Amino acid sequence: MATLGEKLRRHRLEKGYSLDKLAEITESSKSYLWELENRDTRKPSAEKLTRIAQALSVTTDYLLDETAGPNDEVAKEAFFRKFRKLDPEDQKKIEQMVDVWGKKK
Repeated sequence: MATLGEKLRRHRLEKGYSLDKLAEITESSKSYLWELENRDTRKPSAEKLTRIAQALSVTTDYLLDETAGPNDEVAKEAFFRKFRKLDPEDQKKIEQMVDVWGKKK
């Protein structure tokens, strides 16, 4: 089991982000992120949590569920959320790459 703060810190460090860098990416303040990582009293808004989850390539559900561990499904779901936000032309390019890779077998 891991708290929101523990998950934020672990994934931030895995990505090699400082608090300053994550704050810049998520349009948050460094002190706000520090409080999320170190104090259980702060609860982020849905908008802030979504930005943080996107920056860390995880889902908001994963961050909020203290019983959820990092796994392949969390990473895949985060990827597909990013994929769906791409413009259709970029989605098509990615689909074509996957098709080419699938034919190598």
